[in-house]
Amino acid sequence: MPGLAITTYAIGMRTRFRGITERRGMVWRGPAGWAEWSPFEDYTPAQIVPWLRAAREQATQDFPDPVRDRVPVNCTIPVVGPEVAFRMATDSGCTTAKIKVAEPGQSAGEDLARVAAVRDALGPLGRIRVDANGAWDIEEAYAALTDLSAFDLEYAEQPCAAVEDLARLRRRLWAGGVAVPIAADESIRRVEDPYRVAELEAADIAVLKVQPLGGVRACLEIAERIGLPVVVSSAVETSIGIRAGIALAAALPELPYACGLNTIRLLADDLARAPLVAVDGTLPVGDLEIDAGAVGRCRASDELADGWAARLAETLELAELELDDLLVDDLGTTVQGVAR
Repeated sequence: MPGLAITTYAIGMRTRFRGITERRGMVWRGPAGWAEWSPFEDYTPAQIVPWLRAAREQATQDFPDPVRDRVPVNCTIPVVGPEVAFRMATDSGCTTAKIKVAEPGQSAGEDLARVAAVRDALGPLGRIRVDANGAWDIEEAYAALTDLSAFDLEYAEQPCAAVEDLARLRRRLWAGGVAVPIAADESIRRVEDPYRVAELEAADIAVLKVQPLGGVRACLEIAERIGLPVVVSSAVETSIGIRAGIALAAALPELPYACGLNTIRLLADDLARAPLVAVDGTLPVGDLEIDAGAVGRCRASDELADGWAARLAETLELAELELDDLLVDDLGTTVQGVAR
């Protein structure tokens, strides 16, 4: 059987995001199309097995039939000053924005200024959501969301890390008359039991990400069982990974919120001929053409590729898969990071 063609990429971030300045991952082509495997580098080996299963699905299985041909999306505002935040929101063409808050080293006042700038940019009819990535304790979250509620938040994503704290915070917010719904992200994708969020009534909204949760079909099952409205979000992938998120959003029976899939602008480059960047606040559902020149241009160094090859080998062992299980392409080539 011919070797598996895998390329390791390294693409700079336009602005530091989630503590990283360069997005890295692997892409390959299987019989169903291109797939991306790009688990964040702070994830444990066991945590990245679902990411590999998602990539295998993308390479080997067609996406579920869509029920819509475009997906509404938000713009994502990283930790930047208010002037930059204003410009990013206005330039995005989106009417919904997700704003990062609670970044280490940033004050509550800086968060307020960033959110205020985006509210000014989108106007009173625009929708604003904030994402703390679990950085606050209950007291900090209650104080921050009480202040931020002045900007009519659509919801607050993962204000606290523990699902039990989300449940306590949610009860306290509503008891205090602070009408900020809670969305759970890490409490679904980084835990053994994603349904505990619903059992504890810890959230109003479920944020689903294809790679961390094991694929489009796994996410559809969670969406059906969890009993909460769903927002589909990206893991800051290239357009290859974003395409899987669009497939999930396109297949959901209901999609009441804009999705967090418009993150390509956070990257300094991309692998698609037509990168998946929103136009008029939506992304299209359709085929993706990969730019071979961009794949070469974004190729990681041999040293970095070797590190990712070792990570892949470890993950394959944990997943009880063989390299050939990820499927070969029709070129019969072996490339950087896997076999040279």
